Amino acid sequence: MTLREAPELIAQARAWHDQDPDETTRAELATLILAAETGDTQGTVELGRRFGARLEFGTAGLRGELGAGSNRMNRVLVAQAAAGFAAYLLEKHDGPGAPSVVVGYDGRHNSAVFARDTAELMAGAGVRAILLPRLLPTPVLAFAVRHLDVSAGVMVTASHNPARDNGYKVYLGGLDHGSQIVAPADAEIAAHIGRVAAEGNVLELPRSTDFELAGEDVVDEYVRRTTSLGSAGKAPVKVVYTAMHGVGWEVARRVFAAAGFAEPTVVQAQIEPDAAFPTVDFPNPEEPGALDLAFATATEVGADLVIANDPDADRLAIAVPDAAGGWRRLSGNDVGSLLGWRAAERLAGSDVDGTLASSLVSSPALQAIATEYRLDYVETLTGFKWISRAGGLAFGYEEALGYLVDPQKVRDKDGISAAVDFLSLVSELADRGLTLADHELAFAEKFGAFASSQISLRVDDLGDIARLMARLRDKPPAAVGSLRVDHIDDFSGGFGSFPPGDILRFALEGGARIIVRPSGTEPKLKVYIDASSTDGTAEERRTRAASVVAELDAAMRDLLA
Repeated sequence: MTLREAPELIAQARAWHDQDPDETTRAELATLILAAETGDTQGTVELGRRFGARLEFGTAGLRGELGAGSNRMNRVLVAQAAAGFAAYLLEKHDGPGAPSVVVGYDGRHNSAVFARDTAELMAGAGVRAILLPRLLPTPVLAFAVRHLDVSAGVMVTASHNPARDNGYKVYLGGLDHGSQIVAPADAEIAAHIGRVAAEGNVLELPRSTDFELAGEDVVDEYVRRTTSLGSAGKAPVKVVYTAMHGVGWEVARRVFAAAGFAEPTVVQAQIEPDAAFPTVDFPNPEEPGALDLAFATATEVGADLVIANDPDADRLAIAVPDAAGGWRRLSGNDVGSLLGWRAAERLAGSDVDGTLASSLVSSPALQAIATEYRLDYVETLTGFKWISRAGGLAFGYEEALGYLVDPQKVRDKDGISAAVDFLSLVSELADRGLTLADHELAFAEKFGAFASSQISLRVDDLGDIARLMARLRDKPPAAVGSLRVDHIDDFSGGFGSFPPGDILRFALEGGARIIVRPSGTEPKLKVYIDASSTDGTAEERRTRAASVVAELDAAMRDLLA
């Protein structure tokens, strides 16, 4: 930011300050403006960070750091988003009455405020607005879109992002059946938001408190429908549960009890919603150390299973005891494959056809299951906005701990439904005198062994990701470790039925593969590594697949260093 640009930047910041209804961010901005006006270089630079760009609305809605400015999550930005989305719904509505929206929120900083602002602005614009009765998991909001048969849904959450973040996730009803938005809706909504932002002061937007408060029957029906996915067997299963400082426990507890399971032992330090997430650096069950308290609790009580939801409970992590007396967290591919097998068995038992779907970065194991059971299989772009749209969907998952086990109820990943389904599996195995380890060996015997790993390279400068992707395109490796690269699929210009995307897929000899892409929600470069084996015994297959993945993982870390 040059000194010549500073007056324009200060004027932009003042206009934002004057329409900000939040005392905290207004005071924060006033301090920065004063610093910039008095020639403080750091103040000017910080204003440049806040106003040099705008937090973009896309297929993931909005997500970013809380704070004042157009490049942060705050009440001004949310007001512009709500008014713009309302305009979109009014423009698209062609039926009787008014378009409608249901709004939910989690326990993050300002989630309840952003949700109420959204409900008031929607109602003020002429949209029928329904606010969920209290902070609740994302799957309950996604369910409510279908259950209430509304035009759209908004969930205020940043899912598993750091404590300083919040977000705004958008769903569409009608022909979209409650799935998250995809193109071209994202661009059309963004255009309306841009118009609202350009036209003036959000304090002048019409508001109304004439919105509805959803009844407890919405939550009750979610619990009832989710409970039907499984039930407890005769053999007891001792479970430890953590909500990761999020909002999952109240609903999960009701579902487990209604399904007949004994109440889990909870990780007390993480069971209540806490927007500071004091016991974890990142409230994501995939992150190293995030489950340490759960493992300690499970060891103390002699648990058979650890169940973890992320803060908005749309993701599920599972861990089981290992042979060394510690705990082994199953990967998203592990859980997805076992739940996919379970879904295929259900379909076979009911003599009903269905589709299994997973993202292109998830394990090829689900396709092997679909082939064995003569089911349709669909590979999609990453994100449940795509998985949920697969025709005839019976089960879908992505390796990032997301599973959709009941598409008739909800069209998004659902960590609570997946938890009761997985718990039912473990209970059924226990009734037969089997462990999850036995079941995993049976999987390798039936379908082959599949191993995977993931590298998440977090960066401070997003330009580093672009430079690494350019380097891989300009000078692609001829081999990774000891395995020759057979060919490379570059999705930048589109590939097959996939639209253009910043994705590289390396096919290696022996059927192994590596996929590299930027994260869609975090400042990370992500690398997905998969290998499989059908040679030898189940144990030999598992050892071979794991060995190949370990070699490729080490080689890719060296390549990206």
